[in-house]
Amino acid sequence: MATTVEEDQPLNYIDEVVLKKRRNNEEWAIRRKLQLEQKLRKLKSDSFIIKKPEQFVRDYRNRELDLVRMKHRSKRRISVPRTPKLLFVIRIGGKTDMHPKTRKLLYSLRLRRLFNGVFLKTDERTLGVLQKLEPFVTYGCPNLKNVKDLIYKKGMGKVDEQRVPLTDNNIIERALGQHGIICLEDVVNEIANVGPHFKEVSRFLCPFTLNKPGKALQGNKKRFTDGGDTRNRKDQINDLISKMN
Repeated sequence: MATTVEEDQPLNYIDEVVLKKRRNNEEWAIRRKLQLEQKLRKLKSDSFIIKKPEQFVRDYRNRELDLVRMKHRSKRRISVPRTPKLLFVIRIGGKTDMHPKTRKLLYSLRLRRLFNGVFLKTDERTLGVLQKLEPFVTYGCPNLKNVKDLIYKKGMGKVDEQRVPLTDNNIIERALGQHGIICLEDVVNEIANVGPHFKEVSRFLCPFTLNKPGKALQGNKKRFTDGGDTRNRKDQINDLISKMN
């Protein structure tokens, strides 16, 4: 008669550090799950806010008024400088009282979010669009320091429809090498000097996501020269960039 000998199986030893790490991961996962559930509940509760009829009427009138004012602004004459200058444009207005045509113009400048910023070159089309968008943007001529700080600190490139941090010059060379731009310093020079390949470089750069400026902006739609926040700040745009970078 055959007999089987039962061998003792040794217990696997797990290091205390590993156990502690597992426990921390489990606790983090639980906290994350609770945060997501709380966020979803808040989104659902916000989505069921019912507007009063008066609010719909007021919003509609504000949007139509925005369209009328935009048409009036577009009739003003535009002074285009002979030598192209660099502009940095920041979106500072939300969409509450914004007409769809205004939003479309903002999107054409890639200013899809509040406090997005882009580099633009002064030409007739750009200045015409900025004139129409005056209550929702502020802009001016950035200095070399701020151009460099923005690109080095917040610069992201668009590669295969994806936002990619500019941490490797190989990324720049692959995207812009055919224009003789192979490193981050070349990108800075091309933008700051409004070079011959400014359009390609500025399109490669994603819109800059700036920090909320706090008290630097008060939400006033008056001209900057009249004590408000909007429109052309000229060289004083550099103070605002420094506070938002």
